[in-house]
Amino acid sequence: MNYLAHLHLAHLADSSLLGNIMADYVRGNPTGLYSSEVVSGIFMHRAVDRITDTHPLVKEAKLLFRDEYRRVAPITLDLVWDHFLSLHWSTIEPSISLAGFVRDCRTIIEPQLCHTPEKFQELNEYLWPQQWLIRYADKNYIGKSLNGMARRRPKLGALSGSFDDFLLQYDALENIFFQFYPEMMANALQHFFVQNVTINTKE
Repeated sequence: MNYLAHLHLAHLADSSLLGNIMADYVRGNPTGLYSSEVVSGIFMHRAVDRITDTHPLVKEAKLLFRDEYRRVAPITLDLVWDHFLSLHWSTIEPSISLAGFVRDCRTIIEPQLCHTPEKFQELNEYLWPQQWLIRYADKNYIGKSLNGMARRRPKLGALSGSFDDFLLQYDALENIFFQFYPEMMANALQHFFVQNVTINTKE
């Protein structure tokens, strides 16, 4: 899952938006470093990632990528899920517009940035002003994002090529998304992830 999906699932689970979106920037056990709410959100993010990485539908989605791109497929799929969530937001979450949701998230998260990792603060300098979460609905913006990651991290150069497979397998990936993401939403609403936040706290 990428930024938009993590925020949306956190919203459904009534979990910390800050903890869920900054979890990738926190190593080890965060207990004692942040408030209990933020710590719970970090653990929820990790639970979501574990379930996503091992989910049969996600494994099926990875197989849609050619061999030379399969190694980076999990990274590409994180953006793919955000693409479909952003694109179909009004169907998936009709109670609030995507722009309104993003605005509300920003309003909650930005005042807390001074207490977060520096790299996460740097992310926020671009995430909100450049409207990443809304622009993910554009296929070409997904390509631009993948190319940017490939340039910054040469070991992940295959990300650029994986965009071609995203386009080639677009309909199949969209179909998997509409099977997979509602299940994740149901888990969030049932507080399944929050109930499992203490698993693997030494990550």
